[in-house]
Amino acid sequence: MRATRFFISTLKEAPADAEIISHKLMMRAGMIKRLGSGIYNYMPMGLRIIRKVENIIREEMNRAGAIEMLMPVVQPAELWQETGRWDKMGPELMRVKDRHGRDFIIQPTSEEAITDVVRSEIRSYRQLPVNFYHIQTKFRDERRPRFGLMRGREFTMKDAYSFDRDTDGLKKSYQIMYDAYTSIFQRFGLQFRAVAADNGAIGGSGSHEFHVIAETGEDALVYCPTSDYAANMEAAEALALSDSRAAASAAMTKTATPGKEKCEDVAALLNLPLTATVKSIVLAVDADEGKEKQIWLLLLRGDHELNEVKVSKVAGLANFRFASESEIVEYFGCKPGYLGPVGTVKPVNLVADRTVANMADFVCGANEEGYHLTGVNWGRDLPEPVVADLRNVVAGDPSPDGKGVLAIQRGIEVGHVFQLGTRYSEDMKATFLDENGKPQLLQMGCYGIGVTRILGAAIEQNYDDKGIIWPTAIAPFEVVICPMGMDRSEAVRTETENLYQALLAAGVDVILDDRGERPGAMFADWELIGVPHRVVVGDRGLKEGKLEYVARRGGEAVHVPVAEMAAFIQARLAE
Repeated sequence: MRATRFFISTLKEAPADAEIISHKLMMRAGMIKRLGSGIYNYMPMGLRIIRKVENIIREEMNRAGAIEMLMPVVQPAELWQETGRWDKMGPELMRVKDRHGRDFIIQPTSEEAITDVVRSEIRSYRQLPVNFYHIQTKFRDERRPRFGLMRGREFTMKDAYSFDRDTDGLKKSYQIMYDAYTSIFQRFGLQFRAVAADNGAIGGSGSHEFHVIAETGEDALVYCPTSDYAANMEAAEALALSDSRAAASAAMTKTATPGKEKCEDVAALLNLPLTATVKSIVLAVDADEGKEKQIWLLLLRGDHELNEVKVSKVAGLANFRFASESEIVEYFGCKPGYLGPVGTVKPVNLVADRTVANMADFVCGANEEGYHLTGVNWGRDLPEPVVADLRNVVAGDPSPDGKGVLAIQRGIEVGHVFQLGTRYSEDMKATFLDENGKPQLLQMGCYGIGVTRILGAAIEQNYDDKGIIWPTAIAPFEVVICPMGMDRSEAVRTETENLYQALLAAGVDVILDDRGERPGAMFADWELIGVPHRVVVGDRGLKEGKLEYVARRGGEAVHVPVAEMAAFIQARLAE
């Protein structure tokens, strides 16, 4: 590719609405151009990266035995009504009507569409297992699109769907996809981590997320440096921080704490560690028809934070909400800030986090404004609670596998694999006939990669003050040739063309910058764009029989004999 025959449009400054580094750099490098809120044109430079990402995904999916197809962006509402997601998805699901007034959706994902295909095509166990995938545009009507491609409304996604006859088959298909994803991210050249995750609204049982490691990532990844344990914050198990409960050693005493509503302030006033305090969180579950509303009190140690995903898995709390102040006053006789489990006005459902359940002589609210209780103990002052894992882990907690302590790093989710089981096949009556001729529900897996999100995540992990540093496998070009005065020097022009043709013949994805730009402007463009390998051809070097090579990632200039440069570049690309 010659630069004069390509489209290069760089900016010195990022637009004012660009928020994070990947958004700023992609806009400055001319890779994307905003069309509307959360909607972008993929410019030629950016599209080259997307196609390389897609090609790697496609090669590994095909190698893993998945079969490519293509499902439509617009899908009939009836399919989504069958599974209940027409209502459950809420405003993120873009709903449209055709000229006849019929309802459709712009797909955010394709579980319904693929299940509809399979229920009409798969008849016998002899046709299983099967795994279909496509790479297609998706749309999610984000309330607040931001961060460029990281949280846009329209994006490209690879989603795959496996179908098996039983759970053992599903587990095998899941492992094949897990391994394929590992190969995909290794080929991208990105630092990543796969972590156990919660299935969330998509349903099903086990799942793993794949995260690109980046300090700017939105997600907290929990892992044990001395074992294989890894999970996202929602799914990471928090063990009790003491193995047993100490005996009570203090009397329960009501203590004045005027104006001290937070555990930190109470601990400071009483000259106690924050770890001796317990915070109270009040939840409500609205009544089904014929039943009464329920109020729940959850107890966490003062320095811990509630994990709402874990709370939703406690029996009876699947549909919880936070209680209103009027509900709190009704049940506790006191405003928030001084709440506790002792002496509530009305009975509540009490659940203690594992760590709290093993605490003794703790401090909690007295259900009276301006007062807390000290020396509170289970069994003596309170009935034994229901115990559950309710909190977020913190660095230094024991690893659930017993092989060390936990650490936390930031990551950007770019892939997710799910074991869906019969979540969709049951709703949509997708069955096959087994060896005995009896219908059985298909076991389903779902596997997604955010194709366009990979670009933003890769940049968040790979940049410096000059611009982007692409891993070679997904760079818009592998090599850029920068001739100095090509229009003025016959020697520069000849050696530039010779190297360019040699690299093309060797299958190298090379661009020749023949725009006639000044060296400083030329180098600045390619450092911003992030091409990983640069060759400079100039009269000064040619007089010594050499060309200059510079690696984008912190490389020093290396002078290579003219005749050896093509082989040198190929060797660097092969590393």
